[in-house]
Amino acid sequence: MRIAIIGAGVSGLTAAYLLHREHEVTVFEAGDHAGGHTNTIRVDTAHETHHVDTGFIVFNDRNYPNFERLLAQLGVAWQPSNMSFSVSDEQGSFEYASTSLSGLYANRRHLGSLAFQRMVAEVPRFQRAARRLLEADAEHEHLSLREWLAAHRFSTHFVERLIVPQVSAVWSADPRQMWSFPASFMARFFANHGMLGLRNRPQWRTVSGGSARYVEALTAGFAGRIQLRTPVREVLRGEELVTVTLANGESQRFDQIVIATHSDQALALLGDASEAERRLLGAIPYQLNEAVLHTDVRLLPRRRQAWASWNYHLLQEPRPASTVTYHMNRLQSLRASEQFCVTLNLSDRIDPRRILRTIQYAHPVYTPAALATQREFAQISGVGRTHFCGAYWGWGFHEDGVVSGLRVAEHFGARL
Repeated sequence: MRIAIIGAGVSGLTAAYLLHREHEVTVFEAGDHAGGHTNTIRVDTAHETHHVDTGFIVFNDRNYPNFERLLAQLGVAWQPSNMSFSVSDEQGSFEYASTSLSGLYANRRHLGSLAFQRMVAEVPRFQRAARRLLEADAEHEHLSLREWLAAHRFSTHFVERLIVPQVSAVWSADPRQMWSFPASFMARFFANHGMLGLRNRPQWRTVSGGSARYVEALTAGFAGRIQLRTPVREVLRGEELVTVTLANGESQRFDQIVIATHSDQALALLGDASEAERRLLGAIPYQLNEAVLHTDVRLLPRRRQAWASWNYHLLQEPRPASTVTYHMNRLQSLRASEQFCVTLNLSDRIDPRRILRTIQYAHPVYTPAALATQREFAQISGVGRTHFCGAYWGWGFHEDGVVSGLRVAEHFGARL
């Protein structure tokens, strides 16, 4: 069959990798690179060359089984990563990191702060309450994180300076979305990632040489079938064929189509969207996040003991987006004379002379309606010669993108 795949992110590429062996596959990608959030930037300095990830960075041995199987099949190597978290305000008066006891009390004044000590003491209580939430009745599924935290009377410090920063950073989400963010969704994710206890935590990893190495291996067999810088304007489905019209006006016909874009983009492409497609795809919005690769260490915590892999910024005037700096030297074990960072949504705070690249990414926004939508996948995918895949059908992470691509490929009888 002739199969069109729109979107060259991990979902579309996983589907294409499995389908191109038996079918004539064409991948359309609006951007200038294959991989989507897998976006590794080559940085050349006077004496060094580094390949720095800017979107997808880490995975672990527990929650990414299909991605690891894919890497193993491709023969792509990985290496250990350092996963830690810090929170710091603009003045540096409030700073802590999960790296060690010294990092936790990077600001020694916290030793005498009752609010800080209470925040730390509430962690075990939070973990117990979250485990109970997982065992609760289905009626609690629609409880928001804010509502749940308030019901358990957690302190303001704990909510605003620990949990909200963590959730905002993990999902690259607007902190204000915590009013509608499902508490049970958070609890399941934290439990799966060993964050509700101090033992048996997953081992974090990165792709050796940058995540783009796996994209190169994944696409080697069908690289000639990927059309970059080729945005699609419209998709129309007929009884026997699917018509794909490109932005330049050219039309091509296929037997089947796989739409591997974000949910909102998928809906915008469908010129004949069904009521079910409008309802389900419209229930999962996306939020833009601006990522900047740079070498301005002022975006890391003021005290070096508080430097961590993920560094959350507490702002006096919070922004409607997640504000976090990833310390890439730690995450990718870079032996570099410069400190490479990727900062979200704080471009104006970075020294322009230190900026290496600015990239726009988008992440799904999870609400109870969005989670309900995931259970109705079969209502629209595999119907009318059309298949949908994307990380938004899961937790929104790389493994979910792989699983989504595998699910579509299995519809055609192709398996990893």
